[in-house]
Amino acid sequence: MSRDLLIRTLRAPDSVSRLSMAGWDLLIRQARAAGLLARLSQQLTALGLDAHVPAPARWHFEAADTLADKQRSAVRWELHNIRDALAGLPVPAVLLKGAAYVAADSPAASGRLFSDIDLLVPRAHLDTAESALMLAGWHPAPLSDYDRRYYRRWMHEIPPMQHATRETVIDLHHAILPDTARYHPDSARLCARATVLADWPGLAVLAPEDRILHSATHLFHDGDLPHGLRDLTDLDLLLRAADAPDFWPRLADRARELELERSLYYALRYTQHFLDTPVPAPFVAALEAAAPGRFVRVSMDAVFRRALRPDHASCDDGFTPAARFAAYVRAHWLRMPAHLLIPHLLHKAVISPYLESREPRPAA
Repeated sequence: MSRDLLIRTLRAPDSVSRLSMAGWDLLIRQARAAGLLARLSQQLTALGLDAHVPAPARWHFEAADTLADKQRSAVRWELHNIRDALAGLPVPAVLLKGAAYVAADSPAASGRLFSDIDLLVPRAHLDTAESALMLAGWHPAPLSDYDRRYYRRWMHEIPPMQHATRETVIDLHHAILPDTARYHPDSARLCARATVLADWPGLAVLAPEDRILHSATHLFHDGDLPHGLRDLTDLDLLLRAADAPDFWPRLADRARELELERSLYYALRYTQHFLDTPVPAPFVAALEAAAPGRFVRVSMDAVFRRALRPDHASCDDGFTPAARFAAYVRAHWLRMPAHLLIPHLLHKAVISPYLESREPRPAA
């Protein structure tokens, strides 16, 4: 049962009242590994369960809250700077993922930690946006020549940009999936329905259903899942906050329009499995048309029911390393066709390490 401790606590927070000190120790370790310690802390506080947190464990939650609050303030400050830098852009820059949750004051911003800020601009304005950000102090992060070419030629974003003094990182996108991916959601349609933020002129966020679809797409097309459970809780909070009477039909129509029905299917399947996310039964039945065949479905369950757990030894079983590797391979397979993927993986596995080993090292 310890393998499921964090997940069981997220589903039934009142279970913390029965935890031993050893249980609290393990819960904190799993939540920290998943990037969910601050979110768990705020959930317990909102439900009036923080009184059950024993004194030796309390400071871990307080420190996580302090870090989350500091990062949220830092993101808001960066958004002011980004807005000013892109003031000359003829279209709004669309915020994605965590920054969008903060700017829109979404429940998914609760306890959210950040590693970067994601922006989406139309491809036609990508060079203008990049130049404006460079003038404001953001510059391409150090990458090999091969990686720079890979980003520019194949990816849905340019190489990450890091600020020269504050070291904050921006991922500037022109799409939400690479051009070489199997699915091709139209970025123009996403931008057309984006909502310009009254408090942040020049910046926008995706429509509510598009925010869910992008979060699902990012999670189930990303092969690196150390914070997969955190991203799944983002989806859970976004879905629980959707209260418009016609939301679910709109979500289904939008997923079909953007070729993202399979990503949405997986998102709902695993938010329900891990977090008991409430989804109307008729909608679940309607989405079965997007489900894979039985063999693929069983295989994906074997992979994601392990790979989406916290990246902590107590959550692993003997098949977890294989599941994480399978998720990595699957993500690359979805992103690139075989004639591009195989040379790319060979280069990253063999040629890149060789070239790095031959680079001159600074004198000790």
